[in-house]
Amino acid sequence: MSKRQLNESTRIVRRKKKRRVRKRIYLILLPIVIVFVGILSYASYLYIKADSIFSSAFEDDGREKSDLREIPVDPTKDNVSVLIMGIDSSEKRGASEKSRTDALMVATLNKKENSIKLLSIPRDSLVYIPGVGYETKINHAHAYGGTTATIDTVESLLDIPIDYYVKVNFEAFMEVVDAVGGITVDVPYEFKEQNSKDKADAIHLLPGEQKLNGEEALALARTRKKDSDIMRGQRQQEIMKAIIAKGVSVHGIMNIDDVIEAVGGNLTTNMRFGEMKSFITYGTSGKSLDIETLTLDGSDYQPGRTYYYKLDELALGETKQTLQAHLDIIDDPTLSSPTQTTTGENPY
Repeated sequence: MSKRQLNESTRIVRRKKKRRVRKRIYLILLPIVIVFVGILSYASYLYIKADSIFSSAFEDDGREKSDLREIPVDPTKDNVSVLIMGIDSSEKRGASEKSRTDALMVATLNKKENSIKLLSIPRDSLVYIPGVGYETKINHAHAYGGTTATIDTVESLLDIPIDYYVKVNFEAFMEVVDAVGGITVDVPYEFKEQNSKDKADAIHLLPGEQKLNGEEALALARTRKKDSDIMRGQRQQEIMKAIIAKGVSVHGIMNIDDVIEAVGGNLTTNMRFGEMKSFITYGTSGKSLDIETLTLDGSDYQPGRTYYYKLDELALGETKQTLQAHLDIIDDPTLSSPTQTTTGENPY
């Protein structure tokens, strides 16, 4: 074989090797490209779906901002508060603006600390209702004047602005728990409770840490048969923390489509979709999310036939300061110099 023929043969072999290498690269890259395109398509689908559902959940409460704010807040950079209302309504009971709040929580979110303070307000708390001009149980505020009356009452009680609210019924609560695959919580004692269809003793739970589905979690959140309204609020806080933890887990993220479906039709809020997205950074900032639960101290009070929970004024003042400091409305009282004194009174 001549030198020219040898060179030609070598070039042919090299071209064949290059083709084989290209084929291998294509075979490796093709599945990656398909998966990447699939993820982008699914993400786009979820975004469009979430935008549609949460936009339909938007309810204009007629406020550009809280009356306790000088300017509107921007949740992408400001510390904000969210009032969470669990409404005593379901498909069977009917959804009505005249329903009472079965659960009432206030969450303050601090951007710099990447932290949340979650306060549970006992439903029987004796408070002043601005809309009617007298004191009664706080869970009556929604029945008297809906969302607006509840916001006004909570702002009056805590001396903090309520920037946003989220209102959900029993159906949303149960379906969200089921959508994240259930939650693991510690059941404090054995009890039987009615289910969401009001069937007596339909739910039977034994004490101990266990995984609960939506119906069981709702029963645990509602029961008051063996403890106080305060303990009930603490259980609701633990359930809320468990839902948040499961929601930001890999399993929760994988089931985000089901979570979006669960919320749809069962939620109303004054948050627009763009504002909701800003809260995702609390779970994706790279810093651990610190959630602290708070309660309101008080005592049983029954001046007549009706039972109330009378709040301790000193403890209430301390709670106000804690929430105000977390929102940066006032300086943190725990950082005061030794020469300063901290009281339970409103500092401004």
